Amino acid sequence: MTGSAVDALLPPAPAPAGSPVADAYGRLTAAYPGLRITEHDAHEPLPRGVGWVGADELAAGGEAVDAFLAWDHAQVLRDYGTPGRPDVVAGFGLHRYAWPAVLLITVPWFLDRRVPRLPVSGVAYHRTRGQMSVRVETFACLPDDPAATLPGARVVPDEESLRSEVRAAVSQHLTPLLEGFGPRTRRGRRALWAMATDDLVEGLWYLGQLLGEEARAMRELELLLPGSTAPYTGGAGFRTLRGPDGRELTTRDRAGCCFFYTIRPEDTCTTCPRTCDTDRVARLVAEAATD
Repeated sequence: MTGSAVDALLPPAPAPAGSPVADAYGRLTAAYPGLRITEHDAHEPLPRGVGWVGADELAAGGEAVDAFLAWDHAQVLRDYGTPGRPDVVAGFGLHRYAWPAVLLITVPWFLDRRVPRLPVSGVAYHRTRGQMSVRVETFACLPDDPAATLPGARVVPDEESLRSEVRAAVSQHLTPLLEGFGPRTRRGRRALWAMATDDLVEGLWYLGQLLGEEARAMRELELLLPGSTAPYTGGAGFRTLRGPDGRELTTRDRAGCCFFYTIRPEDTCTTCPRTCDTDRVARLVAEAATD
């Protein structure tokens, strides 16, 4: 067995004493085992080496991004038998980092009303293991939170202030990443933030489903992104369709496009603006039948 395989079987190291996000990260992994999170003390270096990449390295662009995207190029060719356009593959790679990275912020907020600040220097990612190593030094919380007395706590007065902290924390983490990937995606700032908006919404929406709290996740996301919160593009975008039996089916319209149709023209995402409501209903009914 290789060293990487052995490491993949090991449980995450214990969270630092007094970690305000350990419980939330534990529940995230329990619901979604494809993402494991290891916390590190303030002065403990994050892992580097084979398979690991720091978010700060991706933000810098250059060879780190090229090496990261080599996996996506190989995956597209292997799974679909055709190479993807370089800008499309760059978008895939950006999404595959941003989707789990944003959960590091939104899940503690959703579960415990705690919002960690994670600059790019505080996150490292091992994509083949589905593992993120993080260093949480500061976080926002409400006045009645028992964690308000912990080191690094910043108390905010109310729920809307805490939502503002979520938007700011996600923006702080993703802005450098969008700059690092941006030239390879050949997309402008608005299009990149549309991708970020979709990852924010659809990541927590999915986790809400896994946790049995989909309705609450949707309500929280609609309050978080009402549609006028720059740099985010649009709101949460949820809407309801009717199935053939009259049942309500939830969908949303993505703010951006992943361009998967350039690889398989006949295939679009269920939430893609290119997918008509008739097709959405058919897919959602089929998915419900397999649950």
